[in-house]
Amino acid sequence: MLRAVRLSLQVQYAICGVFDLAYNGGGGLVRIQEISERQAIPTRYLEQIFQRLRRAALVTSKRGPGGGYGLAREPGAISLREVLEAVEGSLESALRGPGDGAAGASAFRPDFVWSALAARLGRALEELSVEDLCREAAAAGVERAEGPMYFI
Repeated sequence: MLRAVRLSLQVQYAICGVFDLAYNGGGGLVRIQEISERQAIPTRYLEQIFQRLRRAALVTSKRGPGGGYGLAREPGAISLREVLEAVEGSLESALRGPGDGAAGASAFRPDFVWSALAARLGRALEELSVEDLCREAAAAGVERAEGPMYFI
């Protein structure tokens, strides 16, 4: 029985958050509450994830009125591998087999496969940028957020 490979919820939320900044942010700063509402992610959880993204220099932040988060680089210069590794650490440590440091390791297992899988997955994630994700979202008809409304 083949089970699906799943990214952790933190990685999924990080990708959604960075995507939202690129797709809906218009190059400016976006409040975490807006991202939270659009992506249906708890705000407190998203704040923790964005702190990791900020430490990895993928996003920038500004406090106070008019503050929020923005991308630290152009969307085409941020790969999904960078987002994953900002949240989970190295891809190799995120993708480990049953014998990696666990009790019951066996000399008969093909444990070499985990590093080979990590390398292949890493190359695929490295080739996919946030800009690619935005392009595919637009082609799939994903709605964009309307700009802010100002009343005088």
